Amino acid sequence: MSTKRLLEIDNLTTTFHIHVGQVQAVRGISLHVDQGEAVGIVGESGSGKSVSMLSLMRLLPDYARISADRILFEGQDLTHASVDQVRRLSGDRIGMVFQDPMTSLNPLMTIGRQMQETLRVHRKMSKADAAERVRELLRLVDIPDPDSRQKQYPHELSGGMRQRVMIGMAIASNPSLVIADEPTTALDVTIQAQILALLKGLMDKIGTSVILITHDLGVIAGMCSRVLVMYGGCIVEEGLSREIFYNPRHPYTWGLLRSVPRKEGEHAPLIPIHGTPPDLINPPPGCPFEPRCPHAMRICRTGMPRMTQVSDTHRLRCYLMDEGAPKVAWEGGRA
Repeated sequence: MSTKRLLEIDNLTTTFHIHVGQVQAVRGISLHVDQGEAVGIVGESGSGKSVSMLSLMRLLPDYARISADRILFEGQDLTHASVDQVRRLSGDRIGMVFQDPMTSLNPLMTIGRQMQETLRVHRKMSKADAAERVRELLRLVDIPDPDSRQKQYPHELSGGMRQRVMIGMAIASNPSLVIADEPTTALDVTIQAQILALLKGLMDKIGTSVILITHDLGVIAGMCSRVLVMYGGCIVEEGLSREIFYNPRHPYTWGLLRSVPRKEGEHAPLIPIHGTPPDLINPPPGCPFEPRCPHAMRICRTGMPRMTQVSDTHRLRCYLMDEGAPKVAWEGGRA
């Protein structure tokens, strides 16, 4: 049975024009999401993960310049759509869960009022219908005693409860896509697991697709069927989760996996990725990872490597894939 394509982005570029120069935050990425699919985007801070999705939602400041060859969502061409057109669509069909609910929720409004406002703006509901839908949403995201909770202000809720409220607001309009930007950051491990279980459960209940943005590979492994690895504003590797975790091919992906703490009883040392992410005002002329790559070659400085297809589902940008390049393989912790 064929899977229907929900979102398709070709050659997305985002540049911030600031007083010291142009920050090339997203550099020609292409990606897709199918209906009912969970896709993870992983990488260090500053790799372009969040900016790429904020570009899709048109939630960037005026000094950001966004361009793409094509952006299709549910078959609708958004490539040249206005900010207002995209925001109207995104409010109804795309939900977003931001990293820090305390900065996303209005501290002067009760939880219930904020959720009702979302419904009345995007779904044109009456006050009574919106109030009933809020109670339904709070139950759906496992918040007990919704009648009492919706009368509370954000500071009266725990971090996990606030994130549940944000998820409830994101799914209020029954969107076909939810973008979750670091939804478990600053939560303890137990609450992280609960939030991830909630997102997975909602995928089954309402059939939504999820894009999960995180720097935590453990979160990706437990949630996503496919993974995009970003570095320096580029997608450097893409594949099914099992391909990324058990057969990674890019040196940056190797570095991310080596830096993940092992289970108790496993004594492999943590190996950091030396150096710092690139300056995106003056990015390296070639592969963005070249200055930090232990396997860098002279050709890596000459230009961006092409995207090489390893299989139908696995591709990457790396000169190590070229014919005649040194044979370097991942050995489950060493490369």
